[in-house]
Amino acid sequence: MSQRTTLDRRQFGAGILGLSFAGLGHAARAQSGPFNVFTHRVMQTVATGAQGGDITRDWAQKNGVTVQWTTFDTGPLQERLFREASLGETSVDIGFVVNTQVVPRAATLFEPLDDYLKKDPVEEIADIFPGLMEGMKVGGKQLAIPFRHASSGLHYNEEILAEKGFSKPPATIEEMVEIARACSYRRADGTQVVGLCTPGVTYPNVIDLARAWDGEFITPNFKCVADQPPMLNAIRTLRELFQANAFPRNFATLSPEDVNVWMQQGRAAMSLQSMGRNRIYNDPQKSKFPGKIKTIAVPASKSLEGKYAAAPAKVEFWGMVIPKNAKRKDLAWSFIKAMASKEATLKAALNGNGPVRASTYADRSFAGTVPYAAEELKVLKVARVPMPAFDEAARAGDLFKEEAEAAVLGMKTPEEAMASLVKRVQPLLPA
Repeated sequence: MSQRTTLDRRQFGAGILGLSFAGLGHAARAQSGPFNVFTHRVMQTVATGAQGGDITRDWAQKNGVTVQWTTFDTGPLQERLFREASLGETSVDIGFVVNTQVVPRAATLFEPLDDYLKKDPVEEIADIFPGLMEGMKVGGKQLAIPFRHASSGLHYNEEILAEKGFSKPPATIEEMVEIARACSYRRADGTQVVGLCTPGVTYPNVIDLARAWDGEFITPNFKCVADQPPMLNAIRTLRELFQANAFPRNFATLSPEDVNVWMQQGRAAMSLQSMGRNRIYNDPQKSKFPGKIKTIAVPASKSLEGKYAAAPAKVEFWGMVIPKNAKRKDLAWSFIKAMASKEATLKAALNGNGPVRASTYADRSFAGTVPYAAEELKVLKVARVPMPAFDEAARAGDLFKEEAEAAVLGMKTPEEAMASLVKRVQPLLPA
């Protein structure tokens, strides 16, 4: 064998060895690089809060990664996540989707989780509310594992209500409107108060009001009924409160975080938001009224007396998905398992999350420290999703916002706006 041939083989072997170490180095960097989570801000808040602690910390340390949260509002989150999942490859490891986004298109973009559930199951999966698991399926395939449910409630500042002579919260939606009008005033310290505050008039927010009359935007059999009396009652109510300065003048630009601040500062007497906001509103580090902001089920109309103990307000739920084009699917599944464990569910609930496990409600550390637990159970008995899932749901939501804003601002009558909405939305619905 010639010296040249020997050298060539040694160089080739060294090259292969070098490539092998380079590949290992790349794999190590991929494993230790930031673990990218696309989500809504509220998920980051309840996963890393102070009360229950950061439920991702132990998992991140065990796997040698840093969790990188990238947060969006609900609409932009869906758009960005679905776009990332449509690429040839994505750096997104985990995405969060709301139940209305679990549509047929999602089945082409996200990894079915059934095989993972069989070979490496989530702890006591039967403990997760079955309805939430079913709501995360498309074509019989499990696309997401539930992490959060958000049941709507009515939050009220008992100090502000007392200043205007109300010693208890409203028992009906009609009483709520009366209190909202009365509690729109300037306090002795100069703070201007509005009676009711919501983050805009998007359909998930307005549906809570419409449900006080047992209303819908879109029925389960895909009929748009926004022009019927219950939704018209909701739109008229918001219009009347706006005219009476009992609803924010800048309602169209308010985010959920803005509403948090308004409630903490006493700029709003009441808000319709998920019940988990109670902890944020009463945060002693940020709130001027710690312990004085209470939460109850959304009251139903007096016309529904005997039918409901509370309005069948909305319940929405979020789940964790793995993009089909993700690079670290096994690592992503281990993250889902950690986030969905019984311990993590309890800790997130103590941080203000809506727990997806039945066992959490039976835990004294939750029931004893969450003052609205009984009210939330009351809502869960009758709550409904805001609208059924379908491919054009985001577009329908945009149209609702557009028409509702026009009605509240007085650019159209409620009747004109809702008639226009039905005409525009019905063609988007499945046959």
